Amino acid sequence: MLHPAAILPAFAPWFDLAGLAVFAASGALAAARAGQTAVTLAFFALVTGVGGGTLRDLLIGAPVFWVHDARAAAVCLAAAAAIWATPERWWRGQALDWFDAVGLAAYAVFGAAKALRYDVPPVPAFVMGVVTACVGGIVRDVLAGEPSILMRPELYVTAAALASATHVGLVAAGVPVGIAAGIAAAAGFALRAAAIRWRLALPAYPGRR
Repeated sequence: MLHPAAILPAFAPWFDLAGLAVFAASGALAAARAGQTAVTLAFFALVTGVGGGTLRDLLIGAPVFWVHDARAAAVCLAAAAAIWATPERWWRGQALDWFDAVGLAAYAVFGAAKALRYDVPPVPAFVMGVVTACVGGIVRDVLAGEPSILMRPELYVTAAALASATHVGLVAAGVPVGIAAGIAAAAGFALRAAAIRWRLALPAYPGRR
């Protein structure tokens, strides 16, 4: 019988690397904006890129992915090097937000798919997708002293939840994994893109009045 990691669908490595690259870049950029050193940029890139996947693998009993796959750390360090070598003006505005939206959707789907392949039940698998997509960003914000994505009303975690839930639901309904992944990633990206374009946000707790 194949190990669950060996039967992840063919799309999985590309979803994983896409998420790693954009999250690592966002971590390095947070350090760059604070005027930090190249070492700090590399550390932020690595922690942001692998944070969510590391927690997911520990929780589902899988080998921690970046310890066993040299490409993961290499992608994070390459992203840090790219940020270090380019002027900050290249990263101003919403350019990185759009890349991040792609990574968010891809990582949420990948995390949910990997959890399902390790025989995690649907609801925890959905949570693992959200954890994979969001924990790295939470760690980045804490280290950078910025407001956490959990404490902001923008549709960020919600977009990851939509992508993850859609994938798990479609797979449970019998949709082929590859098709389910594509639909789920598109749904998560569309919601995040709408939030960026029209500044959509969840309503705040109404009791504080």
